[in-house]
Amino acid sequence: MNNHPAIASGNVAVITGAASGIGLAAAKKFVSLDMKICMADLDEMGLEKAGAEVAALCSGGATDILAVSLDVSDFPSVENLKGKVMQTFGQVNVLMNNAGTSLRAGTWSDFQHWQTMLNVNLWGAINGVQAFTADMIAQGLPACIINTGSKQGITCPPGNTAYNISKAGIKALTEGLQHDLRNTEDCQVSAHLLVPGFTYTGMVKAHLPEKPPTAWLPEQVVEYMLEKLADNEFYIICPDNDVSEEVDAKRILWGAGDLANKRPALSRWHPDYQQAFADFMEE
Repeated sequence: MNNHPAIASGNVAVITGAASGIGLAAAKKFVSLDMKICMADLDEMGLEKAGAEVAALCSGGATDILAVSLDVSDFPSVENLKGKVMQTFGQVNVLMNNAGTSLRAGTWSDFQHWQTMLNVNLWGAINGVQAFTADMIAQGLPACIINTGSKQGITCPPGNTAYNISKAGIKALTEGLQHDLRNTEDCQVSAHLLVPGFTYTGMVKAHLPEKPPTAWLPEQVVEYMLEKLADNEFYIICPDNDVSEEVDAKRILWGAGDLANKRPALSRWHPDYQQAFADFMEE
């Protein structure tokens, strides 16, 4: 399989949220392609263990791995991360703003949970873009920035509006970023929105000790991501073992139709529109 030109032997990837889940799977995949990796995570113990696992897979051993514990919501820490990566490896070809968290928050309650999710999920990605993008452009090398969103940031199902907003913000951020990059002269950096399906990560394991048959593994998400990056696709919307690409597309179209057709907000979950939605999905 061909890869995006940024993903090549000797190139450097920076991954936040790298101690587990999709971030760890990406780190392992990148080192299998002979890349150098900076793994960043708030979980120091988890990061130490994950870093050792990834270093054992590297052709250059521990010298090809940089592990940095940080809070992505703190911009000076993210700027410091960039400095350490540039000092150690001299370049950044792949930036995965992947760190995220999910907490229960009511629409008008749980204010602290709102703050935490917006700070980590949204501001973590903004901080990464702000800290790294200019230097990645200035390198004059093929590079890409991958921001991890969520289907909840597209269809916005009821139940956790705070999480939806944090991921909807990442969608808007990444769309604007790609527009600006493609209109920057001599820019070799592209942006991509990674939208996993139901994936068996640490957040899911906390509630489901065994992997549900409908869920993908993080490794499957990473393989799908690389395939779509090779095709230079911007929206990388992953299916899973239950939801196909076609079903995702129709759900997205229905949600957009709420605005275009002046239906009630989130009509997919409105009792008066349940049959209309079911009919639309069967068309």
